[in-house]
Amino acid sequence: MLEKSNSSLYNIHWPLMTALDFSDRHMAEMKQNKYKLHIKEDYAMSIKEQFDNISEDYDKQRKQLLPCFDDYYHLPLSMLEYEGDKPKILDIGSGTGLFSSILLKKYPKACFTLIDISDKMLSEAKERFAGLDNFEYIVSDYTKHIFDKKFDIIISALSIHHLDAQNKRELFQKCYQWLETGGVFLNADQVLSPSPEIENNFSSIWRSQVENSGLANEEIQKAYERVKLDNPSTLDEQMHWLREAGFSQVDVVYKYLHFCVFYTKR
Repeated sequence: MLEKSNSSLYNIHWPLMTALDFSDRHMAEMKQNKYKLHIKEDYAMSIKEQFDNISEDYDKQRKQLLPCFDDYYHLPLSMLEYEGDKPKILDIGSGTGLFSSILLKKYPKACFTLIDISDKMLSEAKERFAGLDNFEYIVSDYTKHIFDKKFDIIISALSIHHLDAQNKRELFQKCYQWLETGGVFLNADQVLSPSPEIENNFSSIWRSQVENSGLANEEIQKAYERVKLDNPSTLDEQMHWLREAGFSQVDVVYKYLHFCVFYTKR
């Protein structure tokens, strides 16, 4: 009887204990999620501040900070074969509009939408494309922005690697939705080697090239500070997420050290 009584007592109190335990865990998870949200917001602001500060000199330093500049930006564009002369183009994390300026040479009548979290970077873009009426500018976080139209081509250069893995995965799904059927997503970005040894070698080679590029040491140190904001994922991970998003064609059309260009087609 005593054993049965203990068992009954246990059964009576167990739901209450479980509810209290769940409540404690739920509150802890809410606090943790709120903390993570603050971290993400602070991180986004940090990125904005860093690129606000470099906005006026960003383009000037590209070739010194990106040894493979010409091939990196120009070769992938030869893959684009849009039928017509007025594609709707979205440039996510557009910055000063550097990538769009190169694409403009191929499609001078295209309708461009440039989105970036840094208003100062977009101010540089507006100055670059002053007098052209086929450009739209959006100061916003592209991971949260809702577009009211679809695009024929989406491009991005050296931006998405700032996102964490889950945000990259979700962004790729959004890019698929933002594209017209047959549309192309061209992402020139940085990838992480699955081998720490190879990653260190890539980093060492890149730093050596940068330090011998003629760029002032002060600017090099600022660049190294911006690198701390990088959060690259591996090539294989991103290929998987792109296929998972639904893209029918997924490939890498250029790679130099950790600089890589993904070509995907809906």
